[in-house]
Amino acid sequence: MKKKKSTFPIRWTKKWFLSYSKKRRKTRRGIRNGGITRRSKPERRKPGAESRPLLAPEKITMETLSWLPAVKSILRFREVYASTEKQKLEVDYLPSDLRKRLIHAKEHLKKSEEGFNESFVPLTEVEQRQVSVAFQNSNRHKILVTHQNSNIDITGQVLQCLKPGGWLNDEVINVYFGLLKEREQREPEKFLKCHFFNTFFYTKLISGGNGYDFISVRRWTTQRKIGYGLLECDKIFVPIHTTIHWCLAVIDKKNRKFQYLDSLKGTDYQVLKNLARYYKDEVKDKTGKDINTNSWTFECAHDIPHQENGSDCGMFMMKYADFYSRDLALWFSQKDMPYFRKRTVKEILSLKAE
Repeated sequence: MKKKKSTFPIRWTKKWFLSYSKKRRKTRRGIRNGGITRRSKPERRKPGAESRPLLAPEKITMETLSWLPAVKSILRFREVYASTEKQKLEVDYLPSDLRKRLIHAKEHLKKSEEGFNESFVPLTEVEQRQVSVAFQNSNRHKILVTHQNSNIDITGQVLQCLKPGGWLNDEVINVYFGLLKEREQREPEKFLKCHFFNTFFYTKLISGGNGYDFISVRRWTTQRKIGYGLLECDKIFVPIHTTIHWCLAVIDKKNRKFQYLDSLKGTDYQVLKNLARYYKDEVKDKTGKDINTNSWTFECAHDIPHQENGSDCGMFMMKYADFYSRDLALWFSQKDMPYFRKRTVKEILSLKAE
């Protein structure tokens, strides 16, 4: 009997057979042709899991379930919390004076961290644009703002000194110091009580024939004129201008110290002697009492941020006063000056120091 011929071409039949055989082989291995999904393997238990006996509900506690990661972290938190509470208890048993010092140190650290963050708040895009507009030539002769307390008009020309490389002028320094005083009066609990003399005070003080003239500045600090008693202040800031260089002198009543801060590492003890003499005369004039400053420290500070160019002395001088009035360490350097210049423009335009 003759075999019936296939109605399909031989090559098709062979191709189909090979494909069919291949499918069978894959199927035997547990792989399906469509999604290539493998047979699922039996789930492995964690080592030791099979040996843990089932517990009755009433015997299930955090300790019996401590092998679970989530429970383990909770137990660890309990240990840390208990340790912290123990430390608090130990602090409670310390002598009262030591406990007060620890609490004060903690509060001072928190205040320092907050002050540091506030000192370096980045400018927003809007504030950046305001600074750029203030520097435009079209605003050079326009009065952009007027500081009422110092009666100083700030034009675009005045602000040009705050561009990179500019030498700061009297108007910018005096307005900025005025804003620092207003900041303190706005938030007295946050800042030291300070007085900021303007840039003309020291020149006037030493203008006499003998290089000292208290009478010429005697009325600069009356209660009626400044609204508070100068002798109540923790710090008194005096900008010093020496021909082409700005420095800062500080009468630090809080720490019984006369300080001279020069961003070029200079020293001038004569300035400190003049200010010590002024402070004694001021106390005598306002209270009728004599004060002895011989036990006070006279310091030309060197462990302070220093400038690395020939134009930023004014910015360093202003930031010394800014940070000290916050009761902060001088946590800045030369690389921060471009930011401080822009920030000063922004604060003058808004008539508000942050």
